Amino acid sequence: MSPFTATFFVTLLAFAGLWWTSVRQRDVSIVDVYWGPGFAVIAAVALTTGAGTDPRRFLVVTLVAMWGFRLGGYLFWRKQQSPGEDFRYAAMRERIGDDFWITSLVTVFLFQAGLMWIVSWPLQWVVTTPSDPDLGMLDLIGFSLWAVGLGFETLGDLQLIEFKSNPANQGRVLDQGLWRYTRHPNYFGDFCVWWGFYAFACATQNGWWTFIGPTVMSILLLRVSGVPLLERALLKRRPGYAAYVARTSPFFPMPPRSAAPASPESAMRGDGGATGASPQ
Repeated sequence: MSPFTATFFVTLLAFAGLWWTSVRQRDVSIVDVYWGPGFAVIAAVALTTGAGTDPRRFLVVTLVAMWGFRLGGYLFWRKQQSPGEDFRYAAMRERIGDDFWITSLVTVFLFQAGLMWIVSWPLQWVVTTPSDPDLGMLDLIGFSLWAVGLGFETLGDLQLIEFKSNPANQGRVLDQGLWRYTRHPNYFGDFCVWWGFYAFACATQNGWWTFIGPTVMSILLLRVSGVPLLERALLKRRPGYAAYVARTSPFFPMPPRSAAPASPESAMRGDGGATGASPQ
């Protein structure tokens, strides 16, 4: 069995197990907690089934494990703070009715399994393809992008936790720190992480073709389940959020267009789904 085949079946089995657990617990949102660690599982399977002993393989596996388990740990902690099914999945359950248990297998779990496997192609290629043992400029670029991405995600989460822990901020929007320069520091962090892994893939022979993985992730973040989906809902539900939108970059960090503070009516944002972004 080839490494890519092995990772495909392991990913399917993992998500099938998550689905069965979600049916028993009536909680589909457990899938979000697995999103980060799932990539570390794929990398570990690829490592055990691939060839080569060059340091790039072990470096990338270490980096994806650090990123994935940090994200998974944070989402697990956040879920403990707010027990119950995420509102997105609860709304789907109510809309679909009694057939949701089987519908969720395809629309949530198998769909995310396929996305995870495709997005991870750069990881799989690096870990399973023998390459030059010497690290070079592309590896440095890859590590730098990964570090920037992890920094944005981690610092953004810490700033959000601190902000929400203050009762005086109830009903307000966080517009300081990273959140002053981008409305979605976590989405931007994800973007950097995956293009960083692609740079590592380009350091191996024929790794260029794995651009499909980060491209899919970028489309999700920018056009599908990331910024557009989240902000359509927020603009409808939260009066005052439009003022934050008007002055703050939606994705790439940029200086705010106005120094005006956020209005007290500005809303707290919701979750971004499979991208793993954290809400405000």
